[in-house]
Amino acid sequence: MAGIETDVVVVGAGAAGFAAALTAADRGAEVLLLEKTAEPGGSSRICGGLLAFAGTDIQHRNGIGDTNDLLYRDLTVVGGGASDPAIVRAYVDNQLDTYRWLVAQGVPFGAKPDASSGQTVPRCHVVDPDALIQTLARHAKAHPKISIATNAQAKRLIRTDGRVSAVRVFQDNEEFEVAARLGAILASGGFTRNAALVATFAPKVARAWVTGGAENTGDGLLMAWQLGAGIADVAYIQGTFGKHPTNHSNRHSLLSVYKGAIAVDLLAKRFVDESLSYKLLGTASLAQPGAHTWQIFDRPIFESHEEDVSIFDAHHRHRDGMLVEAATLDELAEKTGLDATTLKDTVARYNNYVRNGHDPEFGRKHLVHNHGALVPIETGPFYAHASTAALYGTYCGLTVTPSMQVLDVFREPIGGLWAAGEVAAGLHGAAYMTGSAFGKALIFGRVAGRAAVGPVSAVRSS
Repeated sequence: MAGIETDVVVVGAGAAGFAAALTAADRGAEVLLLEKTAEPGGSSRICGGLLAFAGTDIQHRNGIGDTNDLLYRDLTVVGGGASDPAIVRAYVDNQLDTYRWLVAQGVPFGAKPDASSGQTVPRCHVVDPDALIQTLARHAKAHPKISIATNAQAKRLIRTDGRVSAVRVFQDNEEFEVAARLGAILASGGFTRNAALVATFAPKVARAWVTGGAENTGDGLLMAWQLGAGIADVAYIQGTFGKHPTNHSNRHSLLSVYKGAIAVDLLAKRFVDESLSYKLLGTASLAQPGAHTWQIFDRPIFESHEEDVSIFDAHHRHRDGMLVEAATLDELAEKTGLDATTLKDTVARYNNYVRNGHDPEFGRKHLVHNHGALVPIETGPFYAHASTAALYGTYCGLTVTPSMQVLDVFREPIGGLWAAGEVAAGLHGAAYMTGSAFGKALIFGRVAGRAAVGPVSAVRSS
């Protein structure tokens, strides 16, 4: 592979990388897609499979009214005013087209959307993430303009006359440069697997369980920083609530709180408004003694979970022994080691709040964000799920324009360099809407692919 040149080099073959490569190639550009592992997919293949889209035909068929304006408002509110309005707008303006593009690629979606963190209406569109990646990979492998190199790690970005012109690559014990006539797109993920970077930027999540793709070591960030790229949102790296602290047979969080459960600490007392973004719930959970908490719910809430949505799949966890089940709250307390008197008092007071329509302790009004009426916890059997926070992603990264061009520390564009997916900052802000991380990978991958190529007529004929 040494000595070759192409129009666009895409670094990272996850959702963002495939979206960028396919979009650039469809506009006539030659694309080399680099993946440092043997198998494409990255964190995208093991994510929860939820995509935050608004105004889709799936929502229409289920009688759900959703709009770009509502999506924009929800993203802004859940971000606590810390997200970049221009980046949020770029997500909103490009999301429906991306959904339709995925459908056209042959990606199957679930029959109905779910409501989760940060959403006023149900807009979590369900996909099998591995199947989605396999579908995009199949299209990329068949595309005459795309070449895919696995076990090929990008090591450095080369700049000529102020513009990224090549990528230094390590493959098969050889290091060489690949010339990129139009530039490079970083789709290299975050840095959950780089302990030094996590310790530097997010020591507060040191007690969180760490996951994410094994290749997420911050390569793209480091290469861009060498060129003076800016960074944003590092103050908002947080763990996600709901991960079982000892049983890792299921890598995802369980969010029974969004179905009506309450969260209690080791003293059997509530400690948070359970409807908040699960990043904020994760931070609150890590602050509790031992970073160990419980989600408490009853049979009707258990039955409201859905097996085809990983974050709501209580049934799977029950079969795998991760749920504690008991006929009464006294028995549940005995099995979990919680104080029975306190647990019963906590549940009784919460049930009164639900009936009276007011939670004076934490102000909970809905199941999740602004959606769903609260339900009491009163019908046995009762369940408890041990819960801590997990660092699934770093949710921060390089400063970018709405066209995903990387900006330097003085907010000047770095010529020939774009970023998409987890490596790019600006969207999430202080918290996180479910489905927006996977969503932004695909949405911003396509935006970066278009921006890198420019007008179709401008691409060199090849």
